[in-house]
Parts: sequence; C-alpha cells; structure tokens
Amino acid sequence: MLYTEEDVFSYVEAEDVKFIRLVFCDIAGRQKNISIMPQELKRAFSQGISFDASAVAGFGDAAESDLFLFPIPSTLSVLPWRPSRGKVVRMFCQIRYPDGRPFPLDCRALLSKAIREARELGLSVQIGAEFEFYLFKTDADGNPTTQPFDHAGYMDVAPEDKGENVRREICLTLESMGIIPESSHHEEGPGQNEIDFRYSDAMTAADNALLFASTVRAVAVSNGLYADFSPKPIPGESGNGMHINISLLQEEGPSVTQYFMAGILDHIREMTAFLNPTEASYRRLGEKKAPKYVTWSPGNRSQLIRIPAAQGQYKRMELRSPDPMVNPHLAYALVIFAGLDGVRRKLLPPEPMNVNLYTAEAALTSSLAALPGSLAEARKIARESPFIRGVLPEELWKDRG
Repeated sequence: MLYTEEDVFSYVEAEDVKFIRLVFCDIAGRQKNISIMPQELKRAFSQGISFDASAVAGFGDAAESDLFLFPIPSTLSVLPWRPSRGKVVRMFCQIRYPDGRPFPLDCRALLSKAIREARELGLSVQIGAEFEFYLFKTDADGNPTTQPFDHAGYMDVAPEDKGENVRREICLTLESMGIIPESSHHEEGPGQNEIDFRYSDAMTAADNALLFASTVRAVAVSNGLYADFSPKPIPGESGNGMHINISLLQEEGPSVTQYFMAGILDHIREMTAFLNPTEASYRRLGEKKAPKYVTWSPGNRSQLIRIPAAQGQYKRMELRSPDPMVNPHLAYALVIFAGLDGVRRKLLPPEPMNVNLYTAEAALTSSLAALPGSLAEARKIARESPFIRGVLPEELWKDRG
C-alpha cells in the first residue's frame, strides 16, 4: 500500500502507534534514525525534524550542522519486533538544508535522479539482490565470538544446518513488513547463509536492502547470535557477496539490454570504490566465486556479470562483485547511471568469456582488465573518473584516496 500523509495520520491513531522512526542512512550505508512521538508528526511533514549533521560521518562540520528530515509517507512500515501495544513504525526521509534545498549527499535522492533519467529513456530498471551473511555465536555478555553457528555446507539441511530456523524467522519477519524473500539456504561457508529477493523497482529494492540488514541483525540478536555482513569474515572461507540482479522493462523499441550491460562493464572499475567500500572487500575478490576480471558470460560464476539460465520475466543480468557493506541507494544509482551511459552511447559488450577464470592460464587472464586490487587503488580510479565526477557530488569522491 502506498500511504499518503492523511493515511499515515489515520494509521498512527487507529493502530496505537507511540513512536515513529525517521530513517535515513549515511554515505557509508549505515542506517540512522530519530524517533518522534505522534504529536510531532504534523511538524515533521510540514517543517521537517532537525538533526546535527556534523555528528554523521561525511555529512558536514560544526559550522554548517543543521539538516532536516522530511518523512516520505509511502514508505511507512511497522517494526514487528517491537511491542504490539504502543507500536513502532518507520518512514524513510528526504534530507534538506534549512532553506529547503535538497542535501546533495542524500543517496536516496541520487537514486531518484537515476530512476528519472532511466524513465526519460523509456526504461524501468528492476533490481533483485542476493544477500550473504555469517551467523556467529556470542559470549555470555552478548558479544560476537569467532565461532560459526554451524559447520554446514552449501544447501545442507538440518541438523547440520542450524541456521534453518533463524532464516525462517527472518523471512517471516520480513513478510510481516511487506518484504517478500524469494528463497533462502545455507551457503558454502561455516555459519554462512543467503537470502534472495525477487526483483522490484530500484528504490523499493534499495529501501528493502537497508531494512533487510537491520532485520537480520535484530533476529540474530534475539536468537543469541551475531550477524556478520563483512566481505571476508573468516580467512580462507567464502566471502559475503551482494549480487545485484538487473532486469530492464522497456516501453518500446529494440532491446537495449546489451548497451546497458556494456555501460556497467565500461565503468565498473570506476565504481568499485563504492561497490566494494572496505579494505576487506579486496580480500574477497578473485576467489571462492567472487570475480576479479571485467568479463561476462552466460551462466559462468567466475565472471563479473553472468546471465543466469532463466526465461521470461526472470531473465536478468547478475553483477557479482558488490558486497553487503555498500550503501544500496548509492550502489544502485551508480549501476543505473553506468548502464544508461552505455544506452546513450550504444556501447557493445566484449565477447563473452566462456571459461573458468579461476583455473585459466595466465596467458589468458593477463590480457583481461581486472578490478582494482585494493581500496586505495579503487579510490584513486574513482577520484580521477570523469564518469564519477559527472554523476556524483564532489563530496562523495574528492577525499576517496
């Protein structure tokens, strides 16, 4: 349901809502929020709720610290792990300066811009993500340990797979919030799990990615566990990826999917600092089915982009390099901007690489463009990229090196 302001007021009154969380995220993708009481809701919609931007990493300094949150009524959702009496709801927010100007580092606004540009070209970009995470045991004080919750393997079942009930609880909690997972299973690493989502519009997909991470952490804590989304929690084991599945809905004309994919391939090295934003990200890339080279192929999981064996509405391209530490609104915006650049320029992708790049001879791989090998290299490439400078505000890339 797409709520209006009046719908929100009615819901808050009828459902005994006592707290309203105004949600946004910083440039690193960490979810932030302010809780207000129902009597402040009218002011939130009309005037915004102020917060100290200087306390949010990357948002500003003490000289210009006031920013305002304006809730977006269509994003209303109940937090089901809070008490049923005196309910808690949340809404995503627009971020604005005191004079009403949009705040340039509001990554949700950046994604809105990318979506508008796609619409102008007659395209709707649909995104579905695959999230991987580890479950670790906690100590007597609730602090995470290095002990995986189980030692099951890929798609194992109980009793080896101890995460089965936790995944079920996560999926049911998400369903109660209107977020419907497509599938879930144990992954290759000990204590590693995966939950996948069917495609939706890009903004809904990004919003749901933030809510997914917070839901997983909340359910893990309630089960005495710690959920770890970092790219390489255990040396030598599979890393956590966040594969981005992209489908294009087109109003008319010949398919532009190959142009869109070519744009992503053309700009992937420039985007990597944002798609793989931590030092640990680069310990994941290049092993255990995480890509290293700028290549594509049907079905092949050693490639950067693969085209899964699927038909009709499930046909898509899968970008395999990003990891769960991304800011999803920023990541999806960049992927769309890159794809649209390929559409405008009518770029064609290179020939597919139908080989296993993990076992390929050096004579072959040495001729391929590779993803950056470190965060420092990735940030340098981003800082020098005309593409990045053209689509992102300076504050997002000027200090990335």
